[in-house]
Amino acid sequence: MIRMPMTNTPKTAGIDDAHLVGHTLACAFDDDPMMRWFFPDDASREAGLGRYFTTIFTRQYARHGVCERTDAAAAFWVPPEGQEKAVPDGETVQELQSILGDRAVLFRDAVAAAAEHAPTESHWYLAVIGADPAAQGQGHGAALLRSGLAKADTAGLPVYLESSKPSNLPFYEHFGFTVREELRLPGGGPVLWSMRRAPRPRTAS
Repeated sequence: MIRMPMTNTPKTAGIDDAHLVGHTLACAFDDDPMMRWFFPDDASREAGLGRYFTTIFTRQYARHGVCERTDAAAAFWVPPEGQEKAVPDGETVQELQSILGDRAVLFRDAVAAAAEHAPTESHWYLAVIGADPAAQGQGHGAALLRSGLAKADTAGLPVYLESSKPSNLPFYEHFGFTVREELRLPGGGPVLWSMRRAPRPRTAS
């Protein structure tokens, strides 16, 4: 059987892509310190992460954000006009509580702590980005990052993100992000780094 090569060209991610997006991000975040804190059981982590990412994608970001994917990566962005809407409604909160089980309180407190440090200036927010480790080094994450940053630059706005994985910081710094703040999540959680990237003028092609 001939295996088709994976493409790292960004494309819009729609609801029909939910299973692929959920699986891709579950693989991508398996070793993420914050996600391991929320899903500490090795045996059930992949399934839990898949449900978690599928839920926030279909209920939040696919509705009020800009979601893109490649064949092995996905990214959820939120422009300024979508930020008040791209928050969990009551049904979403209930679904997340069901997925997180006894870790739901830790999740709630972590979200609240991060929100206290949210930027006040108008900005684009990179909520989630991840690539399947099986496709590491093939440019999937970088392609999605460039695509979103180009949109923010066109709008003349900075971009913010949070990362709990220290090895990812140099990757983001390569694209112009700088660490804005270091936050220890409550309840014995991991460190969260808030990062900002200033807008760059678009050059004429």
